[in-house]
Amino acid sequence: MLRGLLLVFIIVPLVELYLLTWIGRATSFWWAVALVVVTGVAGGSLAKREGLRVWRRWQVALNEMRVPEEGVVDGLLVLLGGVLLITPGVLTDIAGLILVLPQTRRPIARSIRRRLDARFTVGTAARGFADPAIYGRGPTSRETIETSGTSLDA
Repeated sequence: MLRGLLLVFIIVPLVELYLLTWIGRATSFWWAVALVVVTGVAGGSLAKREGLRVWRRWQVALNEMRVPEEGVVDGLLVLLGGVLLITPGVLTDIAGLILVLPQTRRPIARSIRRRLDARFTVGTAARGFADPAIYGRGPTSRETIETSGTSLDA
């Protein structure tokens, strides 16, 4: 956890600063500034467009009483991609584009959904909810766990 925070808040901004400085020296200061501004504005509008598209497809699917093809994971990836695109920097712009564009977002979303599905299988979920290390304390032998209108004694 600490390494992840170190990476996000110290190393990534330093690499971004280095890349922007390098681009500024290779072209000019104003080209580097223009790159940051243009990618921020274009990224924000692209994220808005893709986010609205995902939202509309969700609404249509729910109105038709069916499960949306694009789920919450896709919406969250678009949101994260938009934040990365608005953040000044070259690496964050590349990562943001990868998360916002449907051609690259969908395989990432499928991978995340597979991992979540594997994690939330019945056995894993039952152990996870009763695991005192994760949720403080599990149910005692006298407590009842209710699921789907039925109750099971723990």
